[in-house]
Order: sequence, then C-alpha cells, then structure tokens
Amino acid sequence: MKSFILHLVIIITLTLVSCHDSGTVPGKVTDSTKHKTIQNNGPKTVADAATILARKEVPVLCYHQIRDWNGGDSKSARDIVVPVNRFKAHLKILADSGYHTVLPDQLYEYLAYGTPLPEKPFMITYDDTDDDQFNIAWPEMKKYGFKGVYFIMTVSLNRPKYMTREQVKQLSDEGNVIASHTWDHHMVPEYTTEVDWQTQVEKPKKQIEEITGKPAQYFAYPYGLWKKEAIADLKKRGIKAAFILSTHRDPGEPLYTIRRMIGSGYWSAPGLYKSMIKTFNNKR
Repeated sequence: MKSFILHLVIIITLTLVSCHDSGTVPGKVTDSTKHKTIQNNGPKTVADAATILARKEVPVLCYHQIRDWNGGDSKSARDIVVPVNRFKAHLKILADSGYHTVLPDQLYEYLAYGTPLPEKPFMITYDDTDDDQFNIAWPEMKKYGFKGVYFIMTVSLNRPKYMTREQVKQLSDEGNVIASHTWDHHMVPEYTTEVDWQTQVEKPKKQIEEITGKPAQYFAYPYGLWKKEAIADLKKRGIKAAFILSTHRDPGEPLYTIRRMIGSGYWSAPGLYKSMIKTFNNKR
C-alpha cells in the first residue's frame, strides 16, 4: 500500500518538473559550513502569507534510498532508489555549481522574517530512516561541507536496514537536523482522534528530542499528503514548519506546506539540476 501511494505521488511530482538530461553548470566548490544563520535580536513578527509566498523559493530536495538497483526493484521503486554513483553525481553538480546547504532554522528565518541566506541556497532532506542515508549519503555530503535534514520514522529505529539511535544522535551532533516523519508513516489526512496525533506526532517528537537533546520543530508529511485542518494540530504540538512534495502550497499556510522535489533515481546529475531549477523557479 505504501509503495502504491508513493508511486502515485511521484507520478504527480514528476509531471511538474523537467526530466531533460543534458547540460552541466560549472562553478566552484564552497564550504557551506562557513555560512551561519543570522540572528536578530528583539521581538519579530512573522510575515503574512502573501509576503512569504512572494519570496523566492529555496530548492528542497528529497531522497529516500541511496543504493544500487537490483532485480527486485520495480520501475516505480527506482524513482526513489538512487544508485550510489548517481547520487554522488547529484551532490557534485550542486557543489560545483556553487550551491550551499541551509537547514530548517535558516529557511524559517528567511521565509518568516526575510533574513538573508547564503548565495545559491538549497536544502537536502531524507525520509524514512534508511541506513544508507548514514552510511553512504552522509560521508558524501561531508566532502562538500553539506548538511542535511533527516525526517525519521521512529518505529524503524534499530531495525535491520534502518538507522540506529546512536547513528541518529551522531548525525545531530555533527550538525544535521533530525526531524519527524511520524511513527510509522501513517498518512496525516487519516488522523481522526487524539490517539492518532499522540502516536504519530507527539510521541515521535518527544523521542527525537530525547535522542538528540534538541527541539524537534519540523515535520514532513508521509507521501507529501496533508490537509488544511491538520495544520492547527501541528501548531498545537510545537511544529513550526512542515514539508510537502511538489504540489501547490497552501495560500494561507505556506510555512506548513513548504515544497520539496524528489531526487529521482532515473535522473543524471544534469537532469536533476535542470529539474530543480525549473521546479523552484515556478511559483506555486
């Protein structure tokens, strides 16, 4: 069921971006760790929705599994399974093109208050807690000074082929952000009771905070699926921003419908780059 739903979401996502596969963009590798969040003193007022929507979108990439394809991978699965060398090429073209990673606090400050970001900002995120995100993706990111956001399902911790609590703690200690992707990937539109919210949002948030020793204030909707009515429940539980996929942002709640683009396993590095530019240069 999870695979079928995600396949439908990916089909919608990929129709919104270009899949052309040619052309590279040269540039210079820059260490993104040199760029820090600009702190403003005193009380600040969050911008209204229209102002937030008018700001230039920051590209946000979403990855799932980083591993080579095998005979058991379906055609649709290969959209979210990125071969190792292809993933490495994705990061390299972004670094060579002068992009710098930003983290959720920086993105929030920019959207809510207009705080400047580094030149050519982008965010890289990972869903579902797969251990290749620690074993393969993180070492590769460190080559370029990149940091990322790991949206984890807490049910998966310490299970085979998933990250351990210790690995999640290490990612956090080394400057990445650990955020919630629910307990077991249950879709937000199906939450109907307080028990649903406690199980899928409150308890995972608390567990992440216990592991990292840091607030867990960000959330990624499973499958990118959300509903307007759920945003008040996220706010009530201390979530300050939430991430969807490449569908339309909500005109009244853009901080809770921040768009992401799935990094397809079919895309070469130039293909990813061109699709990213097209997706986030179009206002939605």
